[in-house]
Amino acid sequence: MFRLRFTALVEAPLTVAFDVARALGRPWPFPLEEVVSVRPEHDAFAAPFGARGRVAHSRRFTPTGAGTRVDEQVEWESGLPGAVGAVVDRVVLRPRVARAMRAHLDALAAGAALRAREVVQVVGAALVEGDRVLVAQRTGGPYDGCWEFPGGKVDPGESDLAALVRECAEELGVAVAPQSFLGEVPLDGVVAGGAPGASTMRVWWARITEGSPVAREHAELRWVGAADLDALDWIPADRPLLPAVRAVLAAR
Repeated sequence: MFRLRFTALVEAPLTVAFDVARALGRPWPFPLEEVVSVRPEHDAFAAPFGARGRVAHSRRFTPTGAGTRVDEQVEWESGLPGAVGAVVDRVVLRPRVARAMRAHLDALAAGAALRAREVVQVVGAALVEGDRVLVAQRTGGPYDGCWEFPGGKVDPGESDLAALVRECAEELGVAVAPQSFLGEVPLDGVVAGGAPGASTMRVWWARITEGSPVAREHAELRWVGAADLDALDWIPADRPLLPAVRAVLAAR
């Protein structure tokens, strides 16, 4: 069995990178059967190759502060015996697989970046002060009374971090300095009229550099420690990020 691994950074949210990759398919001249698919995290396909061989192609999508990292792995065996099979695998198939995958990842990066412009993203800020984080209680709407991290939608042409800084100024009246990326959560519903499930929320932890938070758009603001996070009634998108927030607070 021969194996090649490939990695690309795609300037698009998880859901977009995954969906565009699925639409592009795989760069092989024969169909592969789906083995597993968990949107937007990973998928895997496999198929017979020739009379005795086999090929498998898997992908994993990981959120980062700069976009989505796509890790792809291709495994194959020609099924040809002995030295002949080794020569075919190493000299013929390996270069062809490498060329096909490089072109495939270039197409994925370009297509996902283009598609990302059509999807409205949401950003959030876990504002940390010492060993506490600021949480905000929603007022009105389907999650009235639930708690969340401050944030909002990214405007067209605006970067995620610029949107995060702007939203904190608008909602809380503070200037912030974003720090580390905490994670990304797919949003099930419709955001700004887009397709259901297309958008995600990307969250960073940040420091307040100027001002004191004021609840301009929320019912209440509260500074809480790690031990109190689970007891709050969170909006669904924020709860998966609590382990990452606790890790930040524990390191303070």
